[in-house]
Amino acid sequence: MREKHSISSYFVKALLMRFHDQPERMARLLMESGFTVQTPEALDDRVSPTLLAHLWLAVIRELDDEFFGFDSHGMPVGSFALICRGLIQAPTVGNALQLSLKYFELFLRDIRCEVHVRGKRVVVVMHCRSDDEYLKAVVTETFLLMIVGLLCWLAGRRIPIGRAQFAYRRPPHGDTNLLWGANVDFNAVATEIEFDSEYLALPVVQDRKALYTFLRNAPQSVFIRFRNREGFSARIHQRLKECGYDDWPTLEQVANEFDVNLASLRRGLRREGFSYQEIKDEVRRVVAFELLRTTSLSIADIAYKVGFREPSAFHRAFKQWTGESPGSFRQRNDKS
Repeated sequence: MREKHSISSYFVKALLMRFHDQPERMARLLMESGFTVQTPEALDDRVSPTLLAHLWLAVIRELDDEFFGFDSHGMPVGSFALICRGLIQAPTVGNALQLSLKYFELFLRDIRCEVHVRGKRVVVVMHCRSDDEYLKAVVTETFLLMIVGLLCWLAGRRIPIGRAQFAYRRPPHGDTNLLWGANVDFNAVATEIEFDSEYLALPVVQDRKALYTFLRNAPQSVFIRFRNREGFSARIHQRLKECGYDDWPTLEQVANEFDVNLASLRRGLRREGFSYQEIKDEVRRVVAFELLRTTSLSIADIAYKVGFREPSAFHRAFKQWTGESPGSFRQRNDKS
């Protein structure tokens, strides 16, 4: 049966990075994983999650490295399971975050992360030793997705990223907002992701029995589910973004448009870690950020376009989203 979901072939090419000068080995890994092509260049723009999962595991076996040869030291097979066994003993997500970074430091040499709590926000700052722009992007996204995916699983719920910035150019995979949310910058002076500090207090709800299932389903459990451009949440996100706030449909109307029953749509969204309200809030932020960055519309007009009837309410909401006013955000992002 044909899969509904797809993932950018950028990530296939990233997984095969260590084999770029070994075409026969690369072709074997692709064929063993179920691909019908023998070179990354022959891939379509999007591939199925199942194929990427098979390749993910094949590269790990081939290199005996659960970090795909991206690090000068690497993670021998079994390292990730060992880390997870330690994390399920943590009482809260905050403890698990600190422990996870310490555990990964036991294996990886080219990555260091720091956690800073700044008022109502927690900021994870990442340092990558590589000078290669492509490798830095691949390593950074892979590692941070592992960390975020682990935290979401441990908490049993989605932890949304409120802000992200990266010290390299925007990668060409086209899934930036799906991965990192609405407020993303590139070519920044440092790499950081930020989320609400209230998530640190969430209890770790997973146990050893749940861990076995989690590990059996890797890499989908941690990595691939974040790249689901054609899942319900991404489709709804795009649907809302394409029309004005006043024309947003109800969830019942969305279900009719997608030709699914309402209960199935709600279950699908829960599996993806979203509610309809969370998607609507995310789209409001995406549109507000884009309009502030790319247009000269007044802040009052932007407030109205994203559903705020009073500019003062928009100012308050924006300050909660970013810690700054819409005006200072626009000034900081002014490319002129």
